[in-house]
Amino acid sequence: MGWSIKCRIAMEVLYLIIPLSVILIAVIIWVFMWAVRTGQFDDLEGPAHRILMEEDIILNDDSSIDDAVDGQESGRSARPPGASRH
Repeated sequence: MGWSIKCRIAMEVLYLIIPLSVILIAVIIWVFMWAVRTGQFDDLEGPAHRILMEEDIILNDDSSIDDAVDGQESGRSARPPGASRH
């Protein structure tokens, strides 16, 4: 295999790679513009703050909401036995 054949193969690969990369860049730009137009970047901190502010109440089948509230006020957990806290 001579040097000229290797160069020709390299050029043929470039004829394939360059249009594919241009198409990929166009798709990435389209997805980014879609995300901006649909408001995906409007509130970046809201969900992070909201998850910290929500109270997590897990009840047994026998428990009521009053038992859970009483347990939280006294410092006890309202989680069923065997439930781990992450």
